[in-house]
Amino acid sequence: MRETKKAVLVLKDGTTFEGKSFGYEASTSGEVVFNTAMTGYPESLTDPSYEGQILVTTYPILGNYGVPPRREKNDVSEYYESDHIHCKAIVAQDYSWEHSHWQADRSLADWLKEEHIPGIYGIDTRELTKHLREHGSMLGKIIVEGSEDVPFYDPNAENLVAKVSCDKVEVHGEGEKTVVLVDCGVKHNIIRCLTRRGVKVIRVPWNYDFTSIPYNGLFISNGPGNPDMAAETVDNLRKAMAIGKPICGICMGNQLLAKAAGAKTYKLAYGHRSHNQPVRQAGTDRCFITSQNHGFAVDNSTLPDDWEPLFINMNDGTNEGIRHKSKPFFSAQFHPEASSGPKDTEFLFDEFVNML
Repeated sequence: MRETKKAVLVLKDGTTFEGKSFGYEASTSGEVVFNTAMTGYPESLTDPSYEGQILVTTYPILGNYGVPPRREKNDVSEYYESDHIHCKAIVAQDYSWEHSHWQADRSLADWLKEEHIPGIYGIDTRELTKHLREHGSMLGKIIVEGSEDVPFYDPNAENLVAKVSCDKVEVHGEGEKTVVLVDCGVKHNIIRCLTRRGVKVIRVPWNYDFTSIPYNGLFISNGPGNPDMAAETVDNLRKAMAIGKPICGICMGNQLLAKAAGAKTYKLAYGHRSHNQPVRQAGTDRCFITSQNHGFAVDNSTLPDDWEPLFINMNDGTNEGIRHKSKPFFSAQFHPEASSGPKDTEFLFDEFVNML
């Protein structure tokens, strides 16, 4: 019988869920959100868009295929989406202490302990998810037996984009065309998708004035938290829009481009976090299954007359992308690079590169 310490998840409204620890044995706090994907926990844990959040996985088992090795290819992580775990903790119904996968080099539990990230299992994640769907994402904390209590922490009250962005200019790949990538918390697969298409990527910090750099196109990455916190990025995007070169954005990039255009954003009740969000391309019957991870959305009713929705979420009708009616500016709220899948919308990178 494996000995594990007791752990409890406490929500801000007083609801508690008792379980057991399988990761780093320390208490933590953050915003509790759920993800309905069946696979991809290494990619989710290292996604900067999860900064400050306690991730609940609705798929009933975690850890069965371990985690891949930590190595780089072309200056970015080969299997992960950043260089460390960004989630504050992960919550599962059950944890598999034995893992099996040809790429695995250690267990999920060992990785969590290495990076000082708590994990808790034995939770009724179905009941927890229903509670979050009814009441919305909320603050919570995990208290592990024998560790001190911690206060609730609201990640949306601070500038998470500044926290996860790079702190200096970096260059990735090579090619005749140059794309400036504004790093608001970029997933490494965005860099992979761009460099695979033969362009040089100049990655700049979130508040960097890139308009002095010679470039052929501008790309705005995903990122965590409230888009209102990234006002400096919005100011620089307005300068880029005046220049008129092609612009593409993903996730947070969609929200920041919309704000630069003059639209407003708002917080969703419990966000979209899964591999199975259906979206429809506006004005068509073309539908796609997409990967998503965001808690805020663009208010379609506030888009200026020269902008229009590009994609619409088929579950709740929320915005999933925008485009300018005459200029080469467009964005997607979902993840076309979709690591760990699906890859149905990766063609949007082709459309952007063809504009350069």
